[in-house]
Amino acid sequence: MSYTVTQKGTVTIPVEIRRKYKLKRGSRIKFVEADEGVLLVPAIPLEQLFGADKAIKETVYQMIRELQEERRKEASEEK
Repeated sequence: MSYTVTQKGTVTIPVEIRRKYKLKRGSRIKFVEADEGVLLVPAIPLEQLFGADKAIKETVYQMIRELQEERRKEASEEK
């Protein structure tokens, strides 16, 4: 797929992509530079993430505890 950037710097996102990623008028997109080039990443509103961690709640809490423990160890080693 190849599209032209307009004089104002805009480009049309193909309808197939908009539908697949549920992009609507007002949707936000992040431009991420990577080794492969520039990636367009949908910015998910915080409201859509509400409750997303219910299925993995305990895993998330365990990861947080591990990060806190690592930080404590690093802090005590620096003293």
